[in-house]
Amino acid sequence: MTTPEPIRIAMWSGPRNISTAMMRAFENRGDTTVVDEPFYAAYLATTGLDHPMRDAVLASQPTDWRIVAQAMTGPAPAGAAVFYQKHMTHHMTPGVELDWTTACRNAFLIRAPEAVLASYTAKREDVTLADIGFERQRELFEREADRLGAPPPVVEGRDVLADPRGTLTALCEALGVSFDPAMLAWPAGPRDTDGVWAPAWYDAVERSTGFGPPGPEVSSAALNDDLRRIADAARPHYERLAAFRLAAAPALD
Repeated sequence: MTTPEPIRIAMWSGPRNISTAMMRAFENRGDTTVVDEPFYAAYLATTGLDHPMRDAVLASQPTDWRIVAQAMTGPAPAGAAVFYQKHMTHHMTPGVELDWTTACRNAFLIRAPEAVLASYTAKREDVTLADIGFERQRELFEREADRLGAPPPVVEGRDVLADPRGTLTALCEALGVSFDPAMLAWPAGPRDTDGVWAPAWYDAVERSTGFGPPGPEVSSAALNDDLRRIADAARPHYERLAAFRLAAAPALD
């Protein structure tokens, strides 16, 4: 018997943008399996960048993007009906071919650059515009919009936090999957599906049991001059995608 093709969801985000909480939400569905940043080792191998737990990351995943892309377009682990893929946009270095993404339903998770930078530099002080993936996210968005002839789904992290049910309902509808209330809460703690880098980055999400309220807005005045320049360069890319962000679905009576 032929195994049905899974629904492959590629969620494209930059770092520090509730992307792991979103992965938790989808993993808590009964029909879904997830994968955490599968191109991370290939990205580190290509760029030579020094990230927390670099050696462990390189040892934990294939460093050839072609092998990763083949896995992302193959069967879902455990034969799940939905294969949710958490991707970082900056992991798509210039040498990575993108034809594999056409096998996925691509969606985009965004966050204001000032907030991304404030959070990112708490974990890794050295940062560039390329590190936070805004320009690459816009390129991937425009590529997918051209392919589809319409904008692909975009969700803003603050919208998810402010109205998880409404925003996730709208996202699921746009992706052609049913909303599952199990997406709104999950058990605390680590997951076997978390990347090996989780101890360096996932302390907050490991304590979480659902989406918390949005924190205060981060203004450019809270950043130093170098970070403000990066935020200013990222903002047009953020605003391009934000113009298409999904409105939360209305609550059912």
